[in-house]
Amino acid sequence: MGSPEMLEALVTPAVEAAGFRLVRMRLMGAKPKVLQVMADRPDGKMGADDCAVLSRQLSEMLDEADPIEGTYELEVSSPGIDRPLTAREDYARFAGHEARLELLSAVNGRTYFKGMLIGLDQGDVVIDVSSRDGAENMRFPFNEIADAKLILTDKLIQESLKASDLKSKDKI
Repeated sequence: MGSPEMLEALVTPAVEAAGFRLVRMRLMGAKPKVLQVMADRPDGKMGADDCAVLSRQLSEMLDEADPIEGTYELEVSSPGIDRPLTAREDYARFAGHEARLELLSAVNGRTYFKGMLIGLDQGDVVIDVSSRDGAENMRFPFNEIADAKLILTDKLIQESLKASDLKSKDKI
């Protein structure tokens, strides 16, 4: 089996050719292995039909390329409402929402931070980690973030519902 980087280099163009953006890809487990592909549409609304279309296209490509040794299961999904933040543009797009960040290296003895996402500034992710002592904006280099995810809040749900309603009205 090739490296995760090789597998991602194979999957990414196929996802993009199908009209989607790769959000995250993971190969997990031993028996059976599971290849998880999380993708999104350019408008941010990935539905079940989109997942099915992408799954069929990826299955065909992966069957032909055969990059994974042995048997595996392919799972294609949307990023969901409380999605992971994987690309630089995600931090700008979801500014104003709560997020949880995990860093590669500790800052002030901590690797986990939670707060209001301010956005991206000169390549740094900025997050407000307010406490009882007041607001504190912290900056982290994008390449120092090991994992980041939106936190499910009423505000995030309401915005998602509003966007979904707008999409439904566009189809009418």
